[in-house]
Amino acid sequence: MTAPDSLSLAQARRVALAAQGFTDPPPAGVPTRRHLRRVLDRVGLIQMDSVNVLQRAHYLPLYSRLGPYPTALLDTAAYRRPRELFEYWGHEASLVPVELHAALRWRMARARDEAWGGMRRIATEQPGLVAWVRDEVAARGPLTAAEIEHDAPRETGNWGWNWSAVKRALEFLFWAGEVCAADRTAAFARRYDLPERVLPAAVRDAPTPTDAEAYRTLVGVAARALGVAAEPELRDYFRLPLAGARQAVADLVEAGDLLPVTVPGWRQQAWLHAGARLPRRVSRATLVSPFDPLVWERGRTERLFGFSYRIEIYVPAPQRVHGYYVLPFLQGDRFTARVDLKADRRAGVLLVPAAWVEPGVDPGETAVALAAELYRMAGWLGLDAVAPPAAGDLAEPLAAALAGVAGVR
Repeated sequence: MTAPDSLSLAQARRVALAAQGFTDPPPAGVPTRRHLRRVLDRVGLIQMDSVNVLQRAHYLPLYSRLGPYPTALLDTAAYRRPRELFEYWGHEASLVPVELHAALRWRMARARDEAWGGMRRIATEQPGLVAWVRDEVAARGPLTAAEIEHDAPRETGNWGWNWSAVKRALEFLFWAGEVCAADRTAAFARRYDLPERVLPAAVRDAPTPTDAEAYRTLVGVAARALGVAAEPELRDYFRLPLAGARQAVADLVEAGDLLPVTVPGWRQQAWLHAGARLPRRVSRATLVSPFDPLVWERGRTERLFGFSYRIEIYVPAPQRVHGYYVLPFLQGDRFTARVDLKADRRAGVLLVPAAWVEPGVDPGETAVALAAELYRMAGWLGLDAVAPPAAGDLAEPLAAALAGVAGVR
């Protein structure tokens, strides 16, 4: 791509979608480790979340880019040798490529200052407990917090022992990089172990960069993954400190890795990654997770797509506008609808509490595309049917489109 001085809004959208992997050709057959690596190279990291009303959040970005794929592909990359991913605080709780471990050691080193309050207090007020928990992991790991608490000698009660104290101690050690997530239980609980038993030796032995070098690495990953972005979004991708991220941006500009461009409606300076691609069109039609890196930074999502999106999980039910677990529907280079979804695994049905169409969008055309996507997702989730929408201004045309898809299955 020849470096431009400006991008139209439509061009910026296509750059962003290409950078995130939405223009890569879908796999011809069952996705493989090679396809997984391609997505990871595009997005840089994958956010995790415990909500399981539809599907665990970390599985969805791969689905949006690859289509139906075996989730064991991601599990193996994260929790089996040779590991390609490890759990750590990247954007939020994330699966991060192991090659970035060294670039995140500055965060580990600052655990006593930057970890959440409960973790910091445990480390400061009960160092004996923290040391005991680490020794338990070293002697008997991998272990869950519940397993350590269950086997704790009662004489440790003078530490004010309870499950939450053990969990806070483990989470402090996790933040500090002294323990890692070996894997997850069926109930999604972390099983902790020592880094030397989890991370590949080459990763553990990699030299620790300076903070400035680490910030440049992480901003570089963010810039490549975003394609075009303002400085706050480059900083937000790995939740970097303000001064360090700004200096990293300046360094990358000087090196020619980031190029200044103007984008209509962007008040802040836009930066284009030097390796960004500008496809002629985007033909993808897929649902996107609330935790997808494409929509992490809601301000950028609104500037790029004219799409105002807020997740309403923590909003009281009577105050929700669109629903509890609402996924945007990407159709070409626009978000054309949003749909509240829930997997009823016992009944084998994908429930649609609500469906909404975006302004200026043809509801009939969008309903047909969305119906096909809902059945595709249902099949991936192992569900047999999709229920008609219960509410929303797209409910009627979507119900008709779903009936049409069901009739030809």
